[in-house]
Amino acid sequence: MSLYEFTAHFGGLPVADLQHRDSTATSTTPDHAPDAVAWRIRVDPWEHEEAEFEKLFRYFLDTVDTARVTALLCGCWSDDLSAESPALALLVEHADRFPNLRHLFLGDVVQEESEISWMGIGTLTPVLRAYPRLEELVVRGSAFDGNPDTAPALEPLRHDALRTLRFESGGLSARLVGAIGLCDLPALEDLEIWLGVSHYDGTATVDDLAELMSGVRVPALRRLGLMNSEIQDAVAAAVAAAPLTARLESLDLSMGTLGDEGVEALLAGQPLTHLKTLRVNHHFVSDTMAERLRETLRPHGVTVDISRPEELRDWGSGRYVEVAE
Repeated sequence: MSLYEFTAHFGGLPVADLQHRDSTATSTTPDHAPDAVAWRIRVDPWEHEEAEFEKLFRYFLDTVDTARVTALLCGCWSDDLSAESPALALLVEHADRFPNLRHLFLGDVVQEESEISWMGIGTLTPVLRAYPRLEELVVRGSAFDGNPDTAPALEPLRHDALRTLRFESGGLSARLVGAIGLCDLPALEDLEIWLGVSHYDGTATVDDLAELMSGVRVPALRRLGLMNSEIQDAVAAAVAAAPLTARLESLDLSMGTLGDEGVEALLAGQPLTHLKTLRVNHHFVSDTMAERLRETLRPHGVTVDISRPEELRDWGSGRYVEVAE
């Protein structure tokens, strides 16, 4: 999913931006059938009135039969996105108006509007509890919950319907990553986590992934992405030894700092020949090790994407993730 262009399709539907009609308009009803599009609610970060997002959300409730809405995207809500989006409280308050909501994107904000590291996620737990039939949740932003005195972005919970969960971030806290692993998600098939960098609150280590890697709480998981990490070699080593890996169909370790050490761990660990796809693009792997990985897996029908080798920079370790600030 691009950080530079607005999402065009979501939940299997084309995305339509909610357009507010003033009282002089010939029609005050949006043009699309409620269940024909994925609705996006957003305000212009440079030209908006106070509490405009809240007003636009209530306009949505007043003019659209939201009982038929299946997919919703909540985009830019202010010129300061570090504070929690009002969308979370509004969604919880009006959960009874969205009985068929199955796909939810929180933070559909492009880079022109805000850097991903400037965006706060907010508190997700009440939303998940208010929507027990939600099947897909995409969250873009940072948790800002490293302080133990603040409310966590996510608390361990059980959700029986969620099938797809994705966190896009320049840095996720250890507390949030650990909480993901402690959630009981029996229907979850697809999980993607952008771990990020420590400079932008990406404090999670492989220890925080341990519960997730056991696979006990996610028995249906088949596609796993642990991506965009400055500790990608350590993540690869953890995956190579994890019980969960044996039942995956797709593994994504892309966007991070993967090097020869990480590939060596993958080759030395449990066999990955059962995978359908292995994606490790945006990497710092030598040509020799990249070829070893291909030669090991491709004869078994594994699609290996190890494209986009990156050049080392002349500061720090020289490696960098794809999305940080």
